[in-house]
Amino acid sequence: MQLIDIMRTSAVIPVIAIDDINHAVPLARALVAGGIRVLEVTLRTSHGLAAIRMIAEQVPEAIVGVGTLTRPEEFVAARDAGAVFGVSPGLTATLIAAAKSSGLPLLPGVMTPSEVMAAREHGFRQLKLFPAMQAGGVGMLNAISGPLGDIMFCPTGGISVETAPQFLALKNVACVGGSWLTPKDAMLAGDWARITALATAASALK
Repeated sequence: MQLIDIMRTSAVIPVIAIDDINHAVPLARALVAGGIRVLEVTLRTSHGLAAIRMIAEQVPEAIVGVGTLTRPEEFVAARDAGAVFGVSPGLTATLIAAAKSSGLPLLPGVMTPSEVMAAREHGFRQLKLFPAMQAGGVGMLNAISGPLGDIMFCPTGGISVETAPQFLALKNVACVGGSWLTPKDAMLAGDWARITALATAASALK
């Protein structure tokens, strides 16, 4: 599956940080039940790789990616755990090499036009605008759609259910990333029905 096809599968890709490994599978099932199949499980906690492995094995409907890739050795580990795409907050020469050698499709983070152009020179056509709101948000994406119109974005960082439609209306946005689908209080309470409801609302966004 190509990265652009993954991005177009869900209007919203939830950015997931697993603090309790027992939450991984029920959370993934709750999101999929609400129509959100593409999941970005971050390496921000020690449970990231284990959560990816469990979701990949037990929730086959999910398309599991790994987030917060910042070191080259993480690529192979995430791929071997079952991740089918990767997301990074930025892009460096070592990350480019790791992405190519591992074969893991990478959605790298960029913040400026120069970073977009540098990523494009290395063959990346799908990018994450991060942090989206601090980088200029909708105005920034509109401004660069002319000179850099061949790039598709997944803006992430500070986006909410209220602002997501403004981003999704842009011609150079395929999807958005957001953490509002997995509120910590709902996860701690095991309120998977609430998460399914949030996912259902998110999957209806255009």
